[in-house]
Amino acid sequence: MNILILGSGGREHAFAYKIKQSKLCENLYVAPGNSGTNAIAINLDIQLNQFEFIAEAIKSHKISMVIVGPEVPLVNGLKDYIKNHNQLNNIIVIGPNKYAAQLEGSKDFAKDFLNRHKIPTAKHRTFTAQTIEQAFLYIDSMTPPYVLKADGLAAGKGVLIIEDSKKAKNELNEILINSKFGDAGNSVVIEEFLDGIELSCFVLTDGNNYKLLPSAKDYKRIGEGDTGLNTGGMGAVSPPTFLTDNFFSKIEQKVIRPTIEGLRKDKINYQGFLFFGLIKVKDEPYVIEYNVRMGDPETEVVLPRIKSDFLELLLSVSNGELPNYKLVVDDQKAATVFLVSGGYPGAYENGKEIFGLETDSDSILFHAGAKCFNGIVKTDGGRVIAVTSMAGSVKDAVKKSYKTIKNIKFEKMNYRKDIGFDL
Repeated sequence: MNILILGSGGREHAFAYKIKQSKLCENLYVAPGNSGTNAIAINLDIQLNQFEFIAEAIKSHKISMVIVGPEVPLVNGLKDYIKNHNQLNNIIVIGPNKYAAQLEGSKDFAKDFLNRHKIPTAKHRTFTAQTIEQAFLYIDSMTPPYVLKADGLAAGKGVLIIEDSKKAKNELNEILINSKFGDAGNSVVIEEFLDGIELSCFVLTDGNNYKLLPSAKDYKRIGEGDTGLNTGGMGAVSPPTFLTDNFFSKIEQKVIRPTIEGLRKDKINYQGFLFFGLIKVKDEPYVIEYNVRMGDPETEVVLPRIKSDFLELLLSVSNGELPNYKLVVDDQKAATVFLVSGGYPGAYENGKEIFGLETDSDSILFHAGAKCFNGIVKTDGGRVIAVTSMAGSVKDAVKKSYKTIKNIKFEKMNYRKDIGFDL
């Protein structure tokens, strides 16, 4: 099979890393890819919004399967575009259609789905510019902190947690009236703050059945002790050490199964990955959000633990074999630490040469914001390299990653030094 992976981050490098190991993979392409995918696959200079060029690449490279990494092309209807193309409608696409992708593309759509199927989530209401006065009254009725979520995709910046009601109202005005997040903020979900510990669970589903993938906990804040600004993710561990069999049974019973059954009941045709962003509150799971793709950096910590053929697993979604597929997960634990550009998540400089990538170690280096320029790998983004290690315990896996990091350098390199320490 010829495979095309769409995306340019650490998640897509991790996909390529696993798929390259499959006996079913003949030729592997990544668009647009990065320096890591360039070493094990063929990078195509195509951007994610260039649907026509993606279609041409599928035809010219005789692609059998397309794996969509990020959410934006799915929310914008890439799967529908491919399936409605008279020459491409037999192509396997791992990712949901535009309607189903609203589970991530619209917070309001996701909340309605959760309520309809009685899946636990925070209390909430949705407001627009026309109902902003009611929104102010709703804030007055709540206990701080206040959680404001732009309804649409806002590049990871659309969720605000604010302690002061006056500031919350000012931010609401900025979003709804002054278009702080553009069209993504045409409506805002205001919800109660849930206090607990977060985790990420993942399934691969064909719309009727699902396979549970390893779970993870990621670290979003830039600073040690979960301080500072939110980022795309500074690291992750798998599995979360607090995820007991009893608690996972609750997650499956109260969240995962009702979600898959809900998709069926609502006749939402869903094939692909489904990410459950959860929070554990007093030993009960609540859904914070759905994502319609794998997470990043969670993919870099989850996929190395899958021992069975990953491409076979993906193929089983389209051929009706998912219920029979035997997924084998390594008992070893995994830890990922992200190396980021100085200044990230604020302003940062690109083009810094990265040294030490050839260092001999047990860790896997997944490239993200990195590109090859005339044979030299340089920084090309905020989050640059994900360093993933495996060991008998999360603690030892973390130690391995930090040991490897000592050999990697680029100007103004930054990373969190406490990934996994809270566990």
